[in-house]
Amino acid sequence: MSGMKALYLDCPSGISGNMFLGACIQLGVPEKYLRQELDKLNISKEYVLEVSDAVKNGIGAAYANVVFYHDNIHAFEPKETIKHEENGIHHHHHHEHSHEHRTMTHIRHIIEDSTLSDGVKNTALKIFQVIAEAEGKVHRKPAEEVHFHEVGAIDSIVDIVGCAICLDYLGVEKVFVGRINVGSGFVKCAHGLMPVPAPATAELLQNFKTYSYEIGRELTTPTGAAIVCALAEFSANLPEDFTSEKIGYGAGSHDLPIPNVLRVYLGEYSGQVERRLVKLETNIDDMNPQIYGWLYEKLFAAGALDVWTQNIYMKKNRPAQMLSVLVDIEHEADCAKIIFEETTTIGLRVIEVARRIEATRKMAKVETSYGEVQCKVSAYDGKIVSITPEYEDCKKLAAEKNVPLKLIWQEALANQQARLS
Repeated sequence: MSGMKALYLDCPSGISGNMFLGACIQLGVPEKYLRQELDKLNISKEYVLEVSDAVKNGIGAAYANVVFYHDNIHAFEPKETIKHEENGIHHHHHHEHSHEHRTMTHIRHIIEDSTLSDGVKNTALKIFQVIAEAEGKVHRKPAEEVHFHEVGAIDSIVDIVGCAICLDYLGVEKVFVGRINVGSGFVKCAHGLMPVPAPATAELLQNFKTYSYEIGRELTTPTGAAIVCALAEFSANLPEDFTSEKIGYGAGSHDLPIPNVLRVYLGEYSGQVERRLVKLETNIDDMNPQIYGWLYEKLFAAGALDVWTQNIYMKKNRPAQMLSVLVDIEHEADCAKIIFEETTTIGLRVIEVARRIEATRKMAKVETSYGEVQCKVSAYDGKIVSITPEYEDCKKLAAEKNVPLKLIWQEALANQQARLS
């Protein structure tokens, strides 16, 4: 059986969101595609993504940078300018004090209200959730009430959602990371001078191997740390069962004595992935059904693999919903906590899942007479078992071309089948 697509993050100069984007662009994510997907956030009037070539100590890399359209930041008023050092460069970010524009809830709305695929939304929300929890722990506030500072700015929304878009495009199912250089010195942020690593960064990297290179710069940002915390597993070196196919370099902002790049290996991982799965289950007959949408979002962001409900009848023939959540053991406690907090249930059934068989999944683009559509191609035992055009792509083209969605779906499916045959 073929392995899964995987990344290995080599971080001798730390990691930030823009370094990760740059490396993914070198790995083959088209700039045009990344920009098109980011436009689905409906915040494109507030920034421009600049991508350029860079050379760091002789290493050719891609540099991605988010630049504000200052005239269009009025949505974040009242604001103040706060100087924050990221990767050794002072960026002037616009910050505000209004609760509705800086909380996890507002960021969640930006992502959820977009037309991005569910997979991209879930990955982005998962990364933002770990930031919110880390900031909440530092400031002793509930995660949803945390007022984001640097990490809540538009540039970090673009970096994090861009990361999710790239992982989806490359078909990555597993991420590994080696020892992470956090840098040294102090960073000036909204709360004044802070030692490197910043408090949120330190929280996020507690379960990873880090070290400090005496360079007087912040090399790992909260955004970069969140990507690692939410998605990666530590491996001191390239895993034995990892076969590298391509390497991409993402440039940082500053010139250092060492090459200021993030090196990312893209390849196939054929090793065993140990996953203990459980199904959390409960029957609910007294809850406002509008809450389920919010509940699904929170559960997926907390690491749930699947969430579903079934219509059932309880005692006295009362109509009800049976809520089921498939989750790995690592995220069981988090999902259970969310269910108790957000629903009316007072008890959960925990059912161990003996096995889960998964097909490998790849994303492939196909041209139709209406435009480009992404298709999810699934394989098992070396054979293709399913091809599914992306609904959001078909929906967008159907609206633009004023044609039935099913025509685009059918053509995309036929063209992809013809390509693969």
